[in-house]
Amino acid sequence: MTPDRRRIVLFDLFGVITRHQRPGALEKMAARCHTSLDAFTTAYWTHRPPYDAGRHTASTYWTDVLHALSRPADAGTIEELRLTDIDSWSRVDDRMVAYVRTLRDRARVALLSNIPADHADAFLAAQSWLHDLDHVAFSGKIGAAKPDPAGFQHCVVVLRAAPADFLFVDDREENVRAARAIGMNGHVFDGRDDLAAAVDAWL
Repeated sequence: MTPDRRRIVLFDLFGVITRHQRPGALEKMAARCHTSLDAFTTAYWTHRPPYDAGRHTASTYWTDVLHALSRPADAGTIEELRLTDIDSWSRVDDRMVAYVRTLRDRARVALLSNIPADHADAFLAAQSWLHDLDHVAFSGKIGAAKPDPAGFQHCVVVLRAAPADFLFVDDREENVRAARAIGMNGHVFDGRDDLAAAVDAWL
């Protein structure tokens, strides 16, 4: 197969096209676990990396969180927490979705997001616009979470491109630095208007 050398805008998802976690969600999950917000937040994020990277299932992740909080990890509690967690990350920015769609007339458009596999399945089912993109890479599905270079390399290989063909857009500077380290162009997201100007200049 020959490379497709059209330029590619590679987007992060959360904090760029979709909103950050729903306000109050961590408090709700902490209350379900009968624990403090600080203790829950620490357990929630401490055990998150292998879940995001597809090395742990949702059941394993929530079992680890509940055990860290000295709480029983019964199936009902795990499922309730899992569904609350998925819902907490489900809000999209409609203006950004519309902007992403308009870009497809000018460039290839792809996604690279840190998201567990079960969250990814729910997002794909709920957001039909994702199926119109040139590629969607979810960390829980590809086994690599940003800033691991393997996630970026996955996109390079699948899209049959060179790193320099990409403009990677993320709201986290460390992820943009990781993309640049393998030869991609990078933009730290700080709003749609600033992004549109950067994309116009790059294209």
